[in-house]
Amino acid sequence: MVAWGGDFLYSLVVGEELARTNHSGLMTYLHSDIVVPYVDTYGSETQKAQYLPACASGDIIMAVAMTEPNSGSDLVSMSTTAVEQGDKVILNGSKTFISIGYNCDLVIVAAKDPFIQNPHKAISLYLVPEGTPGFKKGDRFKKMGMHSQDTAELFFDNCRIPKENQLGEKGQGFFMLMQKLQQERLMVALQSIWSAEFALEWIIEYCRNPENKSSPLLTSQATRFALAEMATEVKIGKTFIHKLVMDHMRKEKLVMETSMAKFWTSDLARRLTGYVLEIIGNYGFLENCPIVRTWRDVRVNSIFAGTNEIMKIIISNQILGK
Repeated sequence: MVAWGGDFLYSLVVGEELARTNHSGLMTYLHSDIVVPYVDTYGSETQKAQYLPACASGDIIMAVAMTEPNSGSDLVSMSTTAVEQGDKVILNGSKTFISIGYNCDLVIVAAKDPFIQNPHKAISLYLVPEGTPGFKKGDRFKKMGMHSQDTAELFFDNCRIPKENQLGEKGQGFFMLMQKLQQERLMVALQSIWSAEFALEWIIEYCRNPENKSSPLLTSQATRFALAEMATEVKIGKTFIHKLVMDHMRKEKLVMETSMAKFWTSDLARRLTGYVLEIIGNYGFLENCPIVRTWRDVRVNSIFAGTNEIMKIIISNQILGK
């Protein structure tokens, strides 16, 4: 999303600076760089005029609802239905693990027409404002991390919306989701590498602290080797992702590359933050250690936006030409 004349890089600067203060768990990019671009790209002129100004000002917070209780990364198996009835569309079903689902003012709902046999052409996207009859939000989940933003269930019980609330063309929902997942996975990779870099910079400063310099653990060769390995991996990961950012801004197709970046950096962030906690010993078990929050926040990165196992399937299919 372009804000105040800035481009995609503007959002990356904001995201990186948030990570430097250990606030990546806010996930501000979810609204501005993952969900709102659906409206910017596929919305009608009326929809853009109605929603984008308020999305830019923050008066409207958006979420996207894909995942269901029995359907995660396999989108075509979703069961939420959208049945046209005159000038209305009736939604029935439920969504779960929806980031910002509790606080959102407007949600993009993926639902399928039960009368269309081809599952890839049955899915469409719909804009559902908060307060629409038949649309109910569940309680916020209690999570191990990312406490700064909510995750919730959403329920649709004969939820009637105008047909003009359909986003883009009917039956193109699956393909629109696939196209936008490139930027979503790139953002997850960026957030992962930023968190890893924060943890690395924190442990370096911890080791430089005069109070810790005499510690046998911090002066050991094993610790020095660990620092060298972590710094190398962060540098390699950041270099690769910066190239992907430039290629993405040139609108290149990067299905395989963003899948690689997403799974590798999320694994790196989880492994590196855990290693930092081990290096500092008992202090890493206390809540006042900032890396404890970082470790909790990055854990989900290997799960959402498609699990890392799905990323590996995508990569192997691309390699084998399937």
